[in-house]
Amino acid sequence: MRLSWPAALIGKPSIVALRTWVSRIDGSTGLQDRLKFVWLGRAKGVIAISQRVREQCWPPAKVIGNPYRSELFEIRPDVSRHRDFVFLGRLVSDKGADLAIQALHRLSDQSHRNQDLTLTIIGDGPERAALEDLAAQLSIGGQVQFTGNLRGDALVDCINQHRFLWVPSRWEEPFGNVALEGMACGCIPIVSDGGGLPDAVGDAGLTFKRGDLSDMVEQSLRLLENEDLRQQLASAAADHLKRRVPQKVAERYLEVIEAAVAK
Repeated sequence: MRLSWPAALIGKPSIVALRTWVSRIDGSTGLQDRLKFVWLGRAKGVIAISQRVREQCWPPAKVIGNPYRSELFEIRPDVSRHRDFVFLGRLVSDKGADLAIQALHRLSDQSHRNQDLTLTIIGDGPERAALEDLAAQLSIGGQVQFTGNLRGDALVDCINQHRFLWVPSRWEEPFGNVALEGMACGCIPIVSDGGGLPDAVGDAGLTFKRGDLSDMVEQSLRLLENEDLRQQLASAAADHLKRRVPQKVAERYLEVIEAAVAK
């Protein structure tokens, strides 16, 4: 919005990239949002970061998903992949870390083979103490590790220790870069089906109904018990990630820019 007024005066063609919802947190539309829609109508090109953002905000938009930091997030063969599930995100209710803890408890409770499963929670936030209490109440405190915030090589090394990434967001994420980051580190993502998370994982991960703990557990069991499925998803990750390195995403943005100039 800050750039719209000088752009209108200069008269240059403009392109808008929609990286989140054009609405208030509760889904309502305020004055600022209505002004944004006016500006979208004036733009020569609109890019949405996921199919869901396009459908909800501006159906004529071209979908170009986010890139991930391919220079950082990678598989590190020298790191032992000896842990099971990892959650990465701010510890607030919208991100669903409590669902991850409950899912681990159910998996451990359903089968003797799953009693040694582990969960690592990377991140910090106001819900941390409550989440630690939840793990203790469910008698799985020894299986759940809280690392706090990690960055850079320490973060990449930690993710590389795991087989699966849980992204159980209750909020509809516009995209979900964390799924790409986990995938790039060799994890198979299991994500909620809200917002842009299905776009983020493509054919290289599984989705479950947003907020549905039973479905989350069911999809996780599918991976634990089906080696062929694990190999299929892992094989699909390479092609999926190739399309989301910064250079490829930049090329697609450039196509939209050139088309806008040609108009």
